This record gives sequence, C-alpha cells and structure tokens, in this order.
Amino acid sequence: MAGMFASASDRIILYSYYYPRSRGIYFDWTFLLLIAGGLVCMAASALMHSYTNRYSKVLSRSGLTGAQAAQLILQRAGVFGVSVQPIGGQLTDHYDPRTKVVSLAEESFNKTSLTGIGVAAHECGHAIQDAEGYAPLRLRSQIVPVVNIGSQLAFPIFLLGLILSMQPLLTVGIALFSLAVLFQLITLPVEIDASRRAMKLLGSTGLLADDEMSGARKVLTAAAMTYVAALLSSLLQLLRLILIARGNSRND
Repeated sequence: MAGMFASASDRIILYSYYYPRSRGIYFDWTFLLLIAGGLVCMAASALMHSYTNRYSKVLSRSGLTGAQAAQLILQRAGVFGVSVQPIGGQLTDHYDPRTKVVSLAEESFNKTSLTGIGVAAHECGHAIQDAEGYAPLRLRSQIVPVVNIGSQLAFPIFLLGLILSMQPLLTVGIALFSLAVLFQLITLPVEIDASRRAMKLLGSTGLLADDEMSGARKVLTAAAMTYVAALLSSLLQLLRLILIARGNSRND
C-alpha cells in the first residue's frame, strides 16, 4: 500500500514549502512528521532485510522447500483447492483470496531455508484465514477497490483545496487518505494473526525443530514490524494533512 502514495506524497512534500497566497517561501515544520515516518519505515525495512537475508542462508534440516512446506501445511490444516505457485521478484510472497493461490518468490519456492519455510507458512496462514472466514481478512479484501480509488484521489484533491483555499476540498482529501490508514489498521492484525498461525503450524507439523523455530520467528516478527511502521508513518502523514488544513483555515 505504501508504494501507491509515493508520487502524490512527493507533491505534498514539494508544495509544503509554499503557501497558496503571496506569502513567499517558508519552512513547514510538519515536514518533520514525514521525516520521522520515513525513518521508522527505513529502520523496520532494514531489520526485516537483515533477518530474511541471515536466515535464508540457514538450511532447514527437513530438506523441504518453501513450496513443499506450504503444500504440507495446507494439507495438514485441511485446506484444499489452494494452489502454490512461484512468482518473480524478491519478498513478493502473498496469498490472493480471489484466486486461492499462495504465491512464493523464488527464494521461498525453490529453496529450503528458515526464511523460505517461515514465509511459506505465513502465507498459508492467510489461506487458512480465508478458509475459516476470518472477518478482518474478508473486510480488508472488500475495501481494497474503495481504498485504491481513495488513495489515487486524496492528494490531488487536497492540493487543489490548498491552491483554491477551499476547506471542503481539504476535508475530502483528508477523508480519502483516512481510508488508506483504515486499510493499514485492518491489515496489521491480519498479518500478525497469519504469523501466529504460521508458528503454530510449524511447531505442530514438525517442519522445523525447536532450535530452528527461533530463526523463523525472528523473520516473521521483523516482517510484522514493517506493517507497524507503515501504519505509524501513515498516521503521521494524516496528522500532517490535518495540521496543514487547520493552518489554512486560520489564515482564511
């Protein structure tokens, strides 16, 4: 989700140094909120990459690839009709409830490592959520179209409201961006629950030994922290938009 805001966010950053009247150039202190959010996301991403890289080099004693582990987990969980397929790129692993497909990046699909098996188990956790009708997952899937539209329009409308000094447009822009924040708020428990299920499944199926579980747990915990960081960053951005809108209102 964070990627879809990149270009619009850049426009806000550039515009933040100008006021939509003839007041010249000034430093907008709310820009510091963006910096704080960016630093948090960078730290979480660095931690995740550190653990995924470290444990991708630690081979599982079971000798199973991520794809084989995923198929075994789904079978043991009684989830049928879900396929496991490879997908290009790195850290592109995901589960699509529309197609019932667990997609694993090459590192996870073809190789045996604590990272690959841990990630595969996590995505299977989403498939199990889907099979059980886990409410937060269903809600997240249902609001995706609305969130996509809202995220595309939020910043253009907000910018137009600043340029024209029209408070209603600023409010609409903030409301649309709030949909993206809501999406991330729903996503967080979905991801944490999938990781919880993954660790339980890895233990119950015996895919990983007790001493291997620690590495998989570190990978999944670090991955979860990226969602926490993304939510915090979006909340700071939302706060910034609200502060800018209030400043605009006071200067009308």
